[in-house]
Amino acid sequence: MAMPASLAERPDAGSRAHHRRKTGPATKVAHLITGLETGGAERLLARLVARTDRARFESIVISMTGPGTIGPLIEASGVRVHTLGMRRGIADPRAVLRLRRILADYRPAVLQTWMYHADLLGLLARGLGWAPHLVWCVVCTESVGTSVVRRLLGWGSARPDAVVSVSRAGQRLHEALGYRPRRWAYIPTGFDTERLVPDPALRRRQRAALGLGDAVVAIAIPARYHPMKDHATFLAAAGRLAPRLREARFVLIGKGSEPGNRELCEQIERHALGERVVLLGERGDIDALYGTFDIVTLSSAYGEGFPLVLGEAMSCGVPCVATDVGDCGAVIGDPAAVVPPRDPAALADAWERLARLPAAARAAQGAAARARIVEHFRLDSVVARYEALYDEITRG
Repeated sequence: MAMPASLAERPDAGSRAHHRRKTGPATKVAHLITGLETGGAERLLARLVARTDRARFESIVISMTGPGTIGPLIEASGVRVHTLGMRRGIADPRAVLRLRRILADYRPAVLQTWMYHADLLGLLARGLGWAPHLVWCVVCTESVGTSVVRRLLGWGSARPDAVVSVSRAGQRLHEALGYRPRRWAYIPTGFDTERLVPDPALRRRQRAALGLGDAVVAIAIPARYHPMKDHATFLAAAGRLAPRLREARFVLIGKGSEPGNRELCEQIERHALGERVVLLGERGDIDALYGTFDIVTLSSAYGEGFPLVLGEAMSCGVPCVATDVGDCGAVIGDPAAVVPPRDPAALADAWERLARLPAAARAAQGAAARARIVEHFRLDSVVARYEALYDEITRG
């Protein structure tokens, strides 16, 4: 029998919850994550703790490994970051003892875990009484580690107070893997629509710096070089579009998208793209780059949950095209801009439809994309839904 939507799952949850101000000390929330290198879960966590109402909730972040690239950003927002110093793939009892000391000193009401190994460690912490309440957060739809990890997570999924999923696709996948939580809470990713805005002056400066003239149609893929992101399909589509649209340029941003990546450069040569491709590698200023482009795209073959880069680009007024993986279609909201995975012809056709629009019509598409993010995925409303969930759990 279908259960009624919980407060955290209703669209108006955040606005109502914010009006019920707590009295007394702030609720302490500890966030445990596998690591803090650049990634979707890590960036979402950084946004959440930076914007949580500090009169009502006090947060710390604990990385099982090191501070990575995101840790300093979290600390800059005024949130304490602890590290356990674990090495990936190696069990470290001393790190578990460090976690015990941190939690004993902090005494959180809620332990929220991010990524699978943190979920497992969170089960241990909850079982040993180091935190009274446990929340898992499911961010991706990639394979859940080894068969042993899958079995442990499926078995343990009934023990957290709630399992948050940022995407409907992620929830479906994990149910198929045997997750049977007490409750699912669907809370999508949120975007800072006051900071991620169209900026024509910045666009002009960035395009000049990258050598993109006014007539150029710049199509960008902001994604690390990984089989999941399927750069092969992106480049095959670029190879199809390039002869048909001379003003098209293709920009690759993300770890591994550098001239030193021999495999990538061989693919570029195979499709005769040459100077039509710009390789930017990993950038720390991606938010300032989105508005530089005319189209932002993802060519992922699998594994997407709720992709941040699409929502960020749309908030900046850039129309997007993506493969129908994870919740990409739900984010974009335009069936014509969502194509089957591993289909270069369909991807090239979708780009061409946007690229050949008059400038005013393409700008209108970008404005509609931004309006969708503002209406459905504003960061403040998403943060309020996490706060509502913490309130529900701690009140029993």
